[in-house]
Amino acid sequence: MDFFKYIHAVGTGVKGNRDLTLQESKEMMEAVLKQEVHSEQIAAFLLGWRLKPETTDEFRGVVEACDGFIKKTLVPNSLELGYPFDGKVNNPFIFPLVAKVLENSGLNLVVVGDDLAPAKAGITLKEVATRMDLSKNVHYFDRAHFFKEMHELTPLRMRLGLRTGLNTIEKLTHVASSEFAITGVFHKPYVKKYVEVFSDRYKQFGLIQGNEGTPELFSKGRLWLVRDGEVEEFIIEPERYGINYTKSWERITIEESLDQTNNPSDEFLKLARLNAAIHLFVAQKANSIDEAYEKLNG
Repeated sequence: MDFFKYIHAVGTGVKGNRDLTLQESKEMMEAVLKQEVHSEQIAAFLLGWRLKPETTDEFRGVVEACDGFIKKTLVPNSLELGYPFDGKVNNPFIFPLVAKVLENSGLNLVVVGDDLAPAKAGITLKEVATRMDLSKNVHYFDRAHFFKEMHELTPLRMRLGLRTGLNTIEKLTHVASSEFAITGVFHKPYVKKYVEVFSDRYKQFGLIQGNEGTPELFSKGRLWLVRDGEVEEFIIEPERYGINYTKSWERITIEESLDQTNNPSDEFLKLARLNAAIHLFVAQKANSIDEAYEKLNG
């Protein structure tokens, strides 16, 4: 395969660069996943692609390529939670507590874990999910088992040490064929990209300004909900629900993270209920976050 044409498209500077077509992006990613090209070439492409930067069609082509490798397991009545693979640095994961709140709701939560990817060097979801007992409504999938081709790129990505376009597209795998999904975004411009790439794969799709790029709300933030191609924005303020949780700005250890989840404070439990209410709203099990929160506290 002439992989150089893809490197040339993204790595020759502003005047020489060009966007790949959807089909080219799909073929490029298939070659990368099969590792049919040298690791140096893969790294060169990923770096140039990030700097170019990536387009919606390129992302869609990469997602289509990934679909051909992912081994799916249907989880009915499920909400897929799209977490980054670079982990959390300063705060614990709240999804195990959210799942307990939702145990009697009929909603299953789908989460995916893997070894650490660049660039935050945080505590990974995999470390948490494999070290504690999760509620039966949590369906944890290890990427090494259902998408080994992407998993096997991790050492190369760690040697590169930088975020690439893979960080953007890998959070939502659709491994459980979930009808609903929610993922976190850092910057508002990425809302449009995520909507264009992923929203048509779900009955309803949510994006949230979550803690450390996760779909977990720890403080005032925005939720963008995509319904029938239309994007609606909601501002969510925990204080409005009587929640006064103070998030950490200091690095924590895996032991501290697990302890805070296994022995939560009252405010952390309240925050878990608010996140659970958001999940119910995104999964169309409540007409509003307020309605869901009232039900969960009833």
